[in-house]
Amino acid sequence: MPIIITTHDPILLNSAFVPIPISQHRRAIFPPSQRSPPRILRFSPRSDMDAAAGQGLYPLHRCKTLHLVRHAQGFHNVEGDKNPDAYLSYDLFDANLTPLGWSQVDNLRKHVKTSKISKGIELVIVSPLLRTMQTAVGVFGGEAYTDGITAPPLMNDNVGDSGRPAISSLNCPPFIAVEQCREHLGIHPCDKRRSITEYQNMFPAIDFSLIESDEDILWKPDIRETNEEVAARGLKFFEWLWTRKEKEIAVISHSGFLFHALSSFGDDCHPTIKSEICTHYANCELRSVVIIDRGMIGSDNPATNYPGKIPAGLDLPSDIADEKLSGNGQAN
Repeated sequence: MPIIITTHDPILLNSAFVPIPISQHRRAIFPPSQRSPPRILRFSPRSDMDAAAGQGLYPLHRCKTLHLVRHAQGFHNVEGDKNPDAYLSYDLFDANLTPLGWSQVDNLRKHVKTSKISKGIELVIVSPLLRTMQTAVGVFGGEAYTDGITAPPLMNDNVGDSGRPAISSLNCPPFIAVEQCREHLGIHPCDKRRSITEYQNMFPAIDFSLIESDEDILWKPDIRETNEEVAARGLKFFEWLWTRKEKEIAVISHSGFLFHALSSFGDDCHPTIKSEICTHYANCELRSVVIIDRGMIGSDNPATNYPGKIPAGLDLPSDIADEKLSGNGQAN
């Protein structure tokens, strides 16, 4: 049954009901002495489609923009597409990008430049595997590294027998490697990483300081992480992002991690939006999303808000003055 509320006071709506205009509603009776009728809102239980069509409003300082990227085509993708058993082969240990994968990287780099995405990114977070780091530095890194530059390169030349020149760390955001956004752990050798010492020689300007062990102690040859465990790891990763001060971040990760980590989101949205969030990523696909801190996880102060009343002065709003005169309300 609809609920009819007649009131002069502000109403705080919860998520269970939505207002429906009823300007012609006949059941409400107004006393003749009343100069203006009270506001009438008719509430009906929210249907699934109503909920899907809802809107949200959040403080800007409690939001972050993420540019989520799956790595470009690796040799394991090619061999695994031909024969899924190839994923069990140690020949594909920490697989690097194919020549086609590098072409995908070049095209995504053009896109982030022409769309000006690259100008706003403050940090690049990357899974510490060869294919993700190659993708990250190729898309978001500086230009080709040349002699005479004193800053260490993001990537040395010919890493992974790629034939690619070294990539500069100048004029680009900092890069940091994070284990939490790795692919499913275990069994597949392509998802096992090298030692951090090896990676530091390949990618001198990537920050590996958050990785505690030089060797890969997370990958097990006989145990594969479940989808549920990857999803839980993904949620912890998104919570960790709120400890970072940066507001616009690129994350370069993997198909399985992104799919299962994002599967926890979007259930309160229209099905089309849910599918935009949770479908599998293509190689070198980028999707930009906003995450919202609704639980006070972060503690950043608003950088763009302005308190007003500088200098201070009288500022009673007319609507609050009307409430004071009628005796029906209090100033907010």
